[in-house]
Amino acid sequence: MSLQHYGIGRASLPLTTFRMTAAIRGILQAINVRWQRAAWAAVSMIPLSATPLLAHGVSSGDKGYIQETFGVRIIPFMYLGAKHMVTGYDHLLFLCGVVFYLYRLKDIATYVTLFAVGHSTTLILGVLTKISVSAYLIDAIIGFSVAYKALDNVGAFPRWFGVQPNARVATLVFGLFHGFGLATKLLDFEMDSNGLLQNLIAFNGGVEIGQMLALTAVLIGMTYWRRSPSFARRGYAANMVLLTAGFLLVGYQLTGYFLTRT
Repeated sequence: MSLQHYGIGRASLPLTTFRMTAAIRGILQAINVRWQRAAWAAVSMIPLSATPLLAHGVSSGDKGYIQETFGVRIIPFMYLGAKHMVTGYDHLLFLCGVVFYLYRLKDIATYVTLFAVGHSTTLILGVLTKISVSAYLIDAIIGFSVAYKALDNVGAFPRWFGVQPNARVATLVFGLFHGFGLATKLLDFEMDSNGLLQNLIAFNGGVEIGQMLALTAVLIGMTYWRRSPSFARRGYAANMVLLTAGFLLVGYQLTGYFLTRT
């Protein structure tokens, strides 16, 4: 679908969206000219997006099951949680950034635990307290978390601002937003109150299982890559890919937010 499908011409897209993409271009120019052209070409597609991207989208089949089921369903909700994590590209991109330069299992466990604590807390509390915020805005923050981690990995903050943010605190805080993003989506499905807490705990348990499976695959791939000379040469480029992906997610979500408000 084109923007005309929404009754909006390209020129009438919210000015904030174009200002945002202009700001992104400036940041990319400051980072690396060689990668700026390719990244900006992708970012420039934001205003032309055919369909706004929801990072926490749930398939129609899963959505129907969540809306129609009642009572305690431990195994099905564990499966749904694991499926969400394994297919949740926003989570996976952020985790890739988190573990990119972590070599000791102790450090990996610490950061993944912080992310899991944040994710679990807001997922469960967000649904139980029925705190709802626009899914587009939450997913935009999640996209920003990917870009933030890429910048952190290349040491951008000390160079630009003379300050190195606390990586552990940032991981916990962004974990809170990742969990809240899914909670916001689940609230739209009006889960049955009978067995709600048990199903949420089962869902969250499935998310953590899926996270461990995905993280294992990522670490295996990273271990083999680190043994190759190309890791030292292309590690920076890989983080530029993460940076671009994060900005694309931000752009898509904010575009979707403005389109739905017109």
